[in-house]
Amino acid sequence: MANTDTVRDSLIEKRAELVVRLHKITSDVRHADQPMEADFAELAVQRENDQVIDALGEATRQELTQVNRALASIDSGEYGCCSECGKEIRVERLEALPYSTKCLECASRSE
Repeated sequence: MANTDTVRDSLIEKRAELVVRLHKITSDVRHADQPMEADFAELAVQRENDQVIDALGEATRQELTQVNRALASIDSGEYGCCSECGKEIRVERLEALPYSTKCLECASRSE
């Protein structure tokens, strides 16, 4: 089993990074720093960029949810147990993906 204090600290740090990233992405999508372009071609490029930024924001929100879920599982004492089979998730997997909820066997079956 991984040292949960170390994992918790790492996840809290990751959560702080994700919150900052999400704030920046939200600001970029809202064009808080600069208004939308008046030129049609530039506006089209800007809107295309907005779609990419929005996708990055969604990915960041999903990762933030996973980090929060992992922190909750540490608090409940369930961290490191597979959500499908109940077996312990290998330390190597948790080190690579600290918010993993499935062991490698169950994760590979659900793909």
